[in-house]
Amino acid sequence: MEPRILILDGNQRASLAAVRSLGSKGLWVAVGESAPTSMAAVSRYCSQKVTYSDPYRYPRAFFDDILNQISALGITFLLPITEATTYVLLLYRNEIPDHVVLPFPDTEAVDQLANKNKLFKMAAESAVPIPETVFCENSEQGLNALGAIGDFPVVLKPFKSKILDKGRILSSQVIVAKSRDEARSALSSHESFDFPFTIQSFIYGTGQGIFALFNHGEPVCYFAHRRLREKPPGGGVSVLCESAPVDERLKSSAETLLRKAKWHGVAMVEFRVSADGTGYLMEVNPRFWGSLQLAIDSGIDFPYWLYLASTGRPVPKAVQEHRRVRWLLGDLDRLYLVLKAPSTSYSTGAKLLEIIRFLKPGLRTRHEVNRLSDLRPFWFELKQYLGALRN
Repeated sequence: MEPRILILDGNQRASLAAVRSLGSKGLWVAVGESAPTSMAAVSRYCSQKVTYSDPYRYPRAFFDDILNQISALGITFLLPITEATTYVLLLYRNEIPDHVVLPFPDTEAVDQLANKNKLFKMAAESAVPIPETVFCENSEQGLNALGAIGDFPVVLKPFKSKILDKGRILSSQVIVAKSRDEARSALSSHESFDFPFTIQSFIYGTGQGIFALFNHGEPVCYFAHRRLREKPPGGGVSVLCESAPVDERLKSSAETLLRKAKWHGVAMVEFRVSADGTGYLMEVNPRFWGSLQLAIDSGIDFPYWLYLASTGRPVPKAVQEHRRVRWLLGDLDRLYLVLKAPSTSYSTGAKLLEIIRFLKPGLRTRHEVNRLSDLRPFWFELKQYLGALRN
């Protein structure tokens, strides 16, 4: 059977990176999204675009639409990019035809990593550093636990960022509470704390991630990057980043967890590294990440290698090169935020310096979306960006 790949979540930059990776190898690739078209769907490497129901509002209808597309297009490989589409596919995976590859281990293994309450318990048992943690089943337990907590701030962390509940997907958020009153208010007002969550000590330090591909419990490759600019500037989405050496201590912690979960597929393991060099586990995301294009440009072709590993084909040996990648419109947003910031945050001189840095991102910096060999995704993104400004 000729391989036919369906990549979901076409408006994600990681989806575009995956389409370019797989399509450039001569593989037939379709792109799906809940909108009529998407950024990845207009890529020259996309052979077919499809539309499906909103997975957030109508999870079951979304899945039925995917089943219909599998039948109509002869799909043999399904690649969800976001947590929402991933969790819905995993929920109903026993209904997916046997000939279709979904590149994840069994659902229990996914839940072992994606469920933060289970993850932190496994990490503690495996001697992987975690913040001081109180495990709670609901807001009532959390409110009771707050009385015994002496040091603030604390981090209130729902067990999942996307929670499937009563035929819908509930989006949750991590909350940093600076006082007991703030924590009480958050627990009482956010629906996501009706589900399991943790209360953790706040770790002062820098965020670092390890990106990995595993093949049925065995590591294939690792990757790491360094964030050079973020949106918003105080910490957020990376808009300029470069490849970086893999920290061996963080790699060891990531490998311990992924081996124990008998992981198969890609994973992003996030840590917060304190001043003494200890890497405290923050979370594991069993999916692709926003700066995926940087890894591909650096010689670590995660989408294609995931396809090879999941279809029983040999994976090439990793040879990593140093690269830098910029998300232009994200960087433009960041510059706007800097320029409108008060002088107490950025002086006039600092703002001028940021303008110069924006105009001169550095030698050998590649653009993530706008590429001469495949320009239509950038024109699509720019049109959406300008439309949002008008609104």
